[in-house]
Amino acid sequence: MRFSRFAAAAVALASSCSAWAQSGVTLYGVVDASIEYVSHVGAVPTAANGFNPGPAHDVVRLTSGGMSGSRWGIRGVEDLGGGTQAVFVLESGFNADTGTMQQTGRLFGRQAFVGIKNAQYGQLSLGRQYTSLFDSIVNFVPAYFATEYEPITLFTGANFREDNTIKYTGNFGAFTGVAHYSFGTGVALPQAVPTGFALGGAGEVPGQARRDSAWGASLAYTGGSLWAALAYDQFNPTISTPASTSSGTFRKATAALSYNLPWGRIMGGYRWGQNKTAAGATAVRDDFFWIGGIYQVTPAFTLTLEYDYDKVRNVFGNTSVANPWQLNLIADYSLSKRTDVYLSAAYAKHAGLMLDSASIAFANSLALGNSYVLGNGATSMVGIAAGVRHKF
Repeated sequence: MRFSRFAAAAVALASSCSAWAQSGVTLYGVVDASIEYVSHVGAVPTAANGFNPGPAHDVVRLTSGGMSGSRWGIRGVEDLGGGTQAVFVLESGFNADTGTMQQTGRLFGRQAFVGIKNAQYGQLSLGRQYTSLFDSIVNFVPAYFATEYEPITLFTGANFREDNTIKYTGNFGAFTGVAHYSFGTGVALPQAVPTGFALGGAGEVPGQARRDSAWGASLAYTGGSLWAALAYDQFNPTISTPASTSSGTFRKATAALSYNLPWGRIMGGYRWGQNKTAAGATAVRDDFFWIGGIYQVTPAFTLTLEYDYDKVRNVFGNTSVANPWQLNLIADYSLSKRTDVYLSAAYAKHAGLMLDSASIAFANSLALGNSYVLGNGATSMVGIAAGVRHKF
């Protein structure tokens, strides 16, 4: 069974596993915008506001990227003979509501890489790319990492895209293996709580090869009705406090399953996470679970339900943090092969939507420019969005 959502995820990744039959360059993109209502919203905590989100308010706003992040891109291929090709992807994220660039103002912030691909031996690519964990797990998450409400940063880490990356992707029948190494991820997040720290840096640091480096690997099986995936990711970010600058070790390991049924798919999985400072102290330790499915009501209409739960064991020394969870429902109707309309709704408890919290330095709110931080006194958040998406 083919799903329009699955196809959208493939376009979003501009997948390095895609095959091109001849030389050429393709311009592509997505424009996605929605009107959104969100309850109990506070400000993103920073040192400037004393790490105080302030009072909770409801908000109605126009946002960019509900089902997919708005972007435009160019991808190309040149046949070199003997089953070998040169390939490249340049993909720029933008805000459809304001026309500004995303990914901290990068021109090609979503992807920017060049590589060599061989039909038998796989692809080797260099540049800004998705991590191995992201590549393998995206098709095992019911909402396919939809921009609105999906807890992607909690799931994969803020480093799901990394600068200065060398990556190998190999297809072997129903198996796909991916491995990557980043010499400097370019991920940087400010301090989010008084007891926390600023995270990451601009890229490679001379004389400090480990600092802000990252690596990972994954293996996915997508043959038959039952699919499975395993992935590991490690990020070694700069950790900056008033007293020192050091390199931490952030690790994540994931296992996922997906099963095809006559009416759709069900899927779920588990992600183990542990973030440590250079001294070995635990900054964050959690166990994240998800389950849900996609129901193909008609060829044009799909319903998606996803439940996410995070078992928080330690956040900056606090071992009694309430465990956040979220329920997300998406109704998507295709008007054509390129255009669809959707209604998305989510309820989060003990965190903001997307499970935004101090444990991930409120990275979702910072990246999107729209706060999903709980205001003072609030313990839950509701979001409802109606939007339109066009793919070209």
